[in-house]
Amino acid sequence: MISTVIDNWHANLRGQFPGGLDELLHDDCVFWSPVVFAGQEGKELTKLYLGAAGNVFPGDKSEASDSSDAESDKKSAFRYVKQVVDGNHAVLEFETMMGDVSVNGVDIITCDEDGKIVEFKVMIRPLRAINKVHEQMGQMLEKMQS
Repeated sequence: MISTVIDNWHANLRGQFPGGLDELLHDDCVFWSPVVFAGQEGKELTKLYLGAAGNVFPGDKSEASDSSDAESDKKSAFRYVKQVVDGNHAVLEFETMMGDVSVNGVDIITCDEDGKIVEFKVMIRPLRAINKVHEQMGQMLEKMQS
């Protein structure tokens, strides 16, 4: 089941999954932030955090016309570099740049028997990256909630 969920997750990131996060997430999904101790419970909070992350992390800019710019953009764009799936769990390793800060992390995703994401945990390294993500996510969450 997790393979289908992860395929749908990737399609959602490309804007090609009908229903988007509403279809992917279980109503009682829990989001675990790398900087907040307690889990954020419920589909709406999970959508809020994932939406903020989508606005904070640089997206795929590989369609740039100038080849030197395209290579630079590939290095800064959010991308998954490894994927491990087993049972109802997946670990997706990602990389991106936020300004001059290199961000490396993992999304740990758990689904239920119905193919809904019930837990989404994000872990980030190194410390500079955690601090940068904390700063920018805080600003984006505040902006999205106002």
